Amino acid sequence: MRYWEPVPRGPVLWAARAEPWSTWVPLLCFVLHVISWLLIFSILLVFDYAELMGLKQVYYHVLGLGEPLALKSPRALRLFSHLRHPVCVELLTVLWVVPTLGTDRLLLALLLTLYLGLAHGLDQQDLRYLRAQLQRKLHLLSQPQEGEAE
Repeated sequence: MRYWEPVPRGPVLWAARAEPWSTWVPLLCFVLHVISWLLIFSILLVFDYAELMGLKQVYYHVLGLGEPLALKSPRALRLFSHLRHPVCVELLTVLWVVPTLGTDRLLLALLLTLYLGLAHGLDQQDLRYLRAQLQRKLHLLSQPQEGEAE
């Protein structure tokens, strides 16, 4: 990262160079970036790092404390109900809402967008698998065992 430099004369997908776009588009991008970073920071304050990494969920499960999300404030729950992964949405805003999109930034945005898309898909797939396994085990546990008195 120390020696990274943007490609100065490379192809550009879009650029706001004509008036009034050269004034208003960078200003709009700046405002959206500030809002996005403030939202990311506020979400990181609501969700602590251990919860983001999944450690708190495991810890609460082992101790039988329930879900950590159940202890969040109603305002935080309302925010999370509207945006499933707000950090991902805000990161995508930071990646794509730029006044000039060159090839280096395009490559970075495409790769991170692909990563976020795959991570979300794997998250949903894992959730479906775990639900199916839980239902199967609950069904097996609810059936009477052979040799038990009824």
